[in-house]
Amino acid sequence: MLHAAARLQPELAVLRRELHQEPELALELPRTRDRLLVALDGLPLELTLGKGLSSITAVLRGGRPGPNVLLRADMDALPVQESARLPYASRIPGTMHACGHDLHMAALVGATRLLAERRAELAGNVVLMFQPGEEGADGARLMVDAGVLEAAGERVVAAYALHVASAILPNGMVTTRPGAVLAASDTLRVTLRGRGGHGSSPHAALDPVPAACETVLALQSMVTRRIDAFDPVVLTVGTFSAGTAANIIPDEARFEATIRSISPRSRELVRTEALRVVHGIAAAHGLEAAAEVEPGYPVTVNDPVEADFAAGLAARLFGAQRYVEMPQPIAGSEDFGVVGELVPSAYLLLGAVPDDGRDPLTAPYNHSPEAEFDDNVLGDGAALLAGLALGRLARG
Repeated sequence: MLHAAARLQPELAVLRRELHQEPELALELPRTRDRLLVALDGLPLELTLGKGLSSITAVLRGGRPGPNVLLRADMDALPVQESARLPYASRIPGTMHACGHDLHMAALVGATRLLAERRAELAGNVVLMFQPGEEGADGARLMVDAGVLEAAGERVVAAYALHVASAILPNGMVTTRPGAVLAASDTLRVTLRGRGGHGSSPHAALDPVPAACETVLALQSMVTRRIDAFDPVVLTVGTFSAGTAANIIPDEARFEATIRSISPRSRELVRTEALRVVHGIAAAHGLEAAAEVEPGYPVTVNDPVEADFAAGLAARLFGAQRYVEMPQPIAGSEDFGVVGELVPSAYLLLGAVPDDGRDPLTAPYNHSPEAEFDDNVLGDGAALLAGLALGRLARG
């Protein structure tokens, strides 16, 4: 498998760099989809294109009867201006594959080719899920609602996804863990309404700005005092806005925060407590408050059996020295958790920090405008994905 994947490496790198130069956002990715269809052309696939989103669902039928498994690659980029000086840097202003989804697509194309070559060995079918809208547009749920899990006729018995990392994990290293892998992600939106006035006479107004500032700080204290430190939550305020001039007290102050949690209990508790804090402080200042927690992605949870299988496969394929168990979940979030809620799944990370001597602990991480990914790992990524499908079908 590794030798066959190594032969594919050069063309997968070319594909990845072409995708990197033409990044697209959210659900509508026409150029990206067209390039992938060219890369998949000639393979024995049953293709279904999404309606309302640029998804590709491909089914590879095996030579023998058996269950169905799914391999997922996300397709969308981020609204980030690339600053890394690469010969294949993004040509689209303000848009960049800063999370490595270009590598994911290329690796899944490679895995599809490897599996097609071994079609006679497949005791079942493989569903290839090329998914747009992972970066906040809920693309996985849209594809699930459209029937991707049943694309081969019966629901898949397992699903796998691979994500590259531009830092933290050394080049070529693979990691995963049973249980929670990535956090749930929700958004807190708050508006405090008072009564505007002249900045010289705050007593004649109801100033929402100090109350909003107090609320931001109180939310940080709430997390440390109301949430179990061993069932952690992260609450980070990312936007804060109020007013139009230095000497005008505004009517409103607004802020938004991202909330990350690892368990259903903490997810519900932080939601309840955050709203209580907001309304309590607003009442203390004589203000009105409008606050909501918008549900986002669920916790990405690895099925213990599938995680153990994936870990063992990685160690056998690459050698035990290239696999390490993830010590704890990561506070980032992923809509692959939507799939994991419905079928046994495993989500793995592959180190893709450039192998040029830079320290993985200080290299720019995913989502950074300076993030760089080593596409020399594409052959290994393709082999790992193909091996997961082959191995799971062999289990029946």
